[in-house]
Amino acid sequence: MARLKAFTMPKWGIEMSEGTIAEWMVAENQPFTKGTVLTLIETDKITNEVEAEADGRFVRLIAEAGQTYPVGALLAVLSDGGEADPAEIDALVAGFRPVDASFAPDGDEAPVASPPVAPAPAAPAIPDGIAISPVARDKALAAGLDVAALSGSGRGGRITAQDVDRVISPPAPPALVGVIPASPASAVFATPMARRVAAIHAVALEGITGSGPRGRVRKADVLAAVPAPTPASAPVEAPAPVAAPAVLARGEVDVVAMSSMRRTIARRLTEAKQQIPHFYVRRRVRADRLLALRAGVQGQRPSVNDYLVRACALALMEVPQVNIQVHGQEIHRFADADVAVAVATEKGLVTPIVRAADRLSVTEISAVMAGLAQRARSGKLKPEEFTGGSFSLSNLGGFGVEQFDAIINPPQGAILAVGTARPEPIDDDGAIRIVPVLHLSLSCDHRAIDGADGGRFMAALAGLIENPGLL
Repeated sequence: MARLKAFTMPKWGIEMSEGTIAEWMVAENQPFTKGTVLTLIETDKITNEVEAEADGRFVRLIAEAGQTYPVGALLAVLSDGGEADPAEIDALVAGFRPVDASFAPDGDEAPVASPPVAPAPAAPAIPDGIAISPVARDKALAAGLDVAALSGSGRGGRITAQDVDRVISPPAPPALVGVIPASPASAVFATPMARRVAAIHAVALEGITGSGPRGRVRKADVLAAVPAPTPASAPVEAPAPVAAPAVLARGEVDVVAMSSMRRTIARRLTEAKQQIPHFYVRRRVRADRLLALRAGVQGQRPSVNDYLVRACALALMEVPQVNIQVHGQEIHRFADADVAVAVATEKGLVTPIVRAADRLSVTEISAVMAGLAQRARSGKLKPEEFTGGSFSLSNLGGFGVEQFDAIINPPQGAILAVGTARPEPIDDDGAIRIVPVLHLSLSCDHRAIDGADGGRFMAALAGLIENPGLL
């Protein structure tokens, strides 16, 4: 007899209250081994792969791909590998009660009242001579079941809880929900994204050499194997997805539901703008020396943003009044500068954190940021990589934006907005010179940071950027 187990929505991080089934990676009743990726689950920040803890199979998939479920909800029924009786599966599903792992930071969710339960019919008295387990006795009495004619499967004909469950929940035809066909390339060790790209471009994974750990096939490996389209076939085979809005008729509207991440971003930014008294400190700084220093670096050059992360970290150490978080009536100050850097992804803005950036060189910050940005865009960040932080940096200079103001990311106390470096005249020891200039804007939480603190921070930051040897 197969051993059944509930497969539920996991909880990653204290703020996670729900998750979305992005994709089932195994089909119903398809055997899998320990370590197999079973499903992809999206939260408001990341997409995680859920791997099998042991060999087994899903005897019933309940959750549908693309749907969102609360933490602790029943997603599927697991078996240790053996065939399961449909009645046993039905009994597990019917008797499942999720653990209350909800998290409602807003406090505006009204409790949902449980529907009234009709009283169970009075059960016939169970004679003392019938061998029945205490659990089975309670279930039979609650369901109003006459056990006199029931045949027990326990030792010596004893009636067990399973015997009662089979009668209470009669067998039902299994409903296959969210079944996906087994992939012919399932034996290839590849990432989920690589499988999707291979399916889109009709590329066989078997002939691709993986560049990932232990030879795992990655997205870049598949893209390298995609044949380049010929000029004659390109217009027919590759319609540009970005041109889709053009097919809308005049007056039509394309309605797209917000993702879980986008809903969370909208809620938090609205709260931040409404509840935090913002004030802004703006300053121009010359960037010619910093750009010249970067141009002289041999080999892999750090980005301008990497230098800015380092400059912000050192300025925070010089002005610790800005290196804070605000929690209600308390101000938390930190010994290290944990700088959160805004990274744009397809699903929204993510802010991975460079921990203790004040203790890292620019080269080390560049290496850390490269890994964080890659994991952010692929949805593989761990909760500890994007939660917390004592300061934020948002740089839109790469998009040609000259200047903007950013919204504070609570509970942090400040965020720096950086525009593109453009040639402007400056006073250089009495001479007028035209050099690249950065426009900086510091958004501060006036509950915890005074204008003088913001001014001192911007002065320290400007001194570091205009004298990049200090970095």
